[in-house]
Parts: sequence; structure tokens; C-alpha cells
Amino acid sequence: MVDLSSYKGIVFDMDGTLVDSMPAHMEAWRVTCEKYGYPFNLDYMNSLGGVPTRQTVVVLNDKFNMDHDPSEVARYKRESWEAMDLEPVIIESTMAVFNHYRPHMAIGIGTGAERPHAEHLLTAHGLLERIDSLVTASDVTHGKPHPETFLTVARQMGVEPSECVVFEDTEIGRQAAEDAGMDCIMVNNGEIQV
Repeated sequence: MVDLSSYKGIVFDMDGTLVDSMPAHMEAWRVTCEKYGYPFNLDYMNSLGGVPTRQTVVVLNDKFNMDHDPSEVARYKRESWEAMDLEPVIIESTMAVFNHYRPHMAIGIGTGAERPHAEHLLTAHGLLERIDSLVTASDVTHGKPHPETFLTVARQMGVEPSECVVFEDTEIGRQAAEDAGMDCIMVNNGEIQV
């Protein structure tokens, strides 16, 4: 078990870190990119994991010199994802950390997902009632890589950012954690990198 005894709070990213939902999200993005004419590159789209959906559309518009309405494209992507009706599974390595430290340490989730999606997913796995804070893309002005998500989680947990450690699966999430003044442990393909 990874030793987190020097911290007072743990912040987990959700998609790709606590639950294995990235394959379904990537398929929804593939369908969405096809519909709107964005070239789809799996590695590039994975690198944007943690960025709120609407902001991802802004990034794609800039990258490919397009001007699709971010709200419309984000809605299409969300509806595509929901139509797949896939229930992502828990990632065992991070869930073991969650369960080990939950009795005596504050735990929050900071995700680029919209609140209804996050609440549905966390409720389905019995996690929503077990956390001290949930901050989603719906709750912040600036999504990752901006540190607002993680700073808000720390504030809601009542823990100083410097006393928090973040578990993340993307470089964008790592940047957000570091900019929030938090240590970050990376999760790669479901494995904790220590």
C-alpha cells in the first residue's frame, strides 16, 4: 500500500483514475469527431482527459481551425456517451487506496465530468456517500489544467492544499494538481506509478 500518512486529504480524479470510463468516453469522442469533421486521434484525445467536454470542443476548434458551437458539440458527445449505456468498472488499485485511507482521512473527487454524470457514476458504485467533497466541471469557472477544481475540493474538505495528494491519470490533471500546490501520484492504465 502506498504510504500517504504525511497527508490529511486525498483527491481522486474520477474518469481513468477511480473508474475505468475512458474507453467509453473515447468511443463517444470518436463518433462526435466523425460527425463534426474533427480528425480523431486516440492518443491526442486521451491527453485531453480531465478537460471539461465543452472546453475540449474549444481546444478542437482552435487546433483544427473550426468554429462549431461548443455547447452543441458537447451535448452531442454527452448524448453519444449516454446512448452507449456502459457502466464503467472501478479501478482496483486506486479503490484499494480509497478503502484503506477512508476511515481516517478526508477524501474528495475532482473531475472534469459534468455533475449529473459524476453523481450517477459514483452513486452506481456506492461512492458518492463515502466522500467529503465532489467538484465537477459544473462547479468551477476554470476546468483543468487550471487548479480551481482541486483547490475547491481542498477547501470543501477543510484541508490545506499542501496537505493534499492527488491521484491523476493525465498530464493535464497533474499540472492542475501541481499548480494547486499539491503532490500528485500518477495512475497509468489502472496502475499506480510510485
